[in-house]
Amino acid sequence: MRVIDVSVPLSSRTPVWPGDPGLELIPDEAGGGQPYVRVSSLRMGTHTGTHLDAPSHLFPGGMSVDAIPLDLLVGDVWVSVIPEELPIVSANALESAGVPQGICRLLLRTSNSLLWDLPLHRFHEDYVAISPDAADWVVRRGIQLLGIDYLSIDPFRSTDLPAHRKLLGSGVVVVEGLDLRPVAEGRYLMHCLPIRLVGAEGAPVRVVLTGPLPSS
Repeated sequence: MRVIDVSVPLSSRTPVWPGDPGLELIPDEAGGGQPYVRVSSLRMGTHTGTHLDAPSHLFPGGMSVDAIPLDLLVGDVWVSVIPEELPIVSANALESAGVPQGICRLLLRTSNSLLWDLPLHRFHEDYVAISPDAADWVVRRGIQLLGIDYLSIDPFRSTDLPAHRKLLGSGVVVVEGLDLRPVAEGRYLMHCLPIRLVGAEGAPVRVVLTGPLPSS
C-alpha cells in the first residue's frame, strides 16, 4: 500500500489558466510585528493548480465549496487510464474503460499528466478534455466526483462549457489539475480536501490516494 500525492506543486511557476492570477508568496519583512517570526501573504486564484469546482462556479445559488459533504471527497475512487492517442474523452471511451459498476468517484489519467513536465511550465491549450456525451455518461452512472489531469474538463476554446454545466448542474463535484503520472489503473482510497473557503465557487485541494486496493 502506497500513499501517493497526486496534487501539483504550487509555486510562481505553476501553469494557470490564461487570464487567471499567478501564484505569489510575498514575505512580510516586518514579520507580523514580531522579531524572528516569518509571515507571508498569499495571492492566487481559487482555481490554481489542483483544485475543485463547486456547483456555484457556474450556477448562482449553487453549492459552495464549504457546503460540499466530506463523504463525497473521501472514500473509494477508481482511476481509469485513457489511451494516449485520444484527443478527447468520449462516452464510448469511458464505456470501454472498464469502470466497475457502483463506482461513485472517478479520476481520468490521460496524456495530460505528461504536460506537467513541459519546459518552463507553460500552459498548454491542446489538453485532453471530456465531451458532452461523456459528461452525460458520468451522470447516468451515478458518479458524484470526476477528476481529470489538467486545468479544465472542457476544451480550451469552449465558450458554453457543456461538460461543466452538465456535471455541476447535476451536483457532480469536478476536480481539475491532477498529476496522475505515478498512479496505475485501479481502485484507491482518496482524500480530496479543499481549503474551507466560505461561499467560494472553487478552492485548491490536496488530493492523496492510498492503494491500490483489492478490486471488489
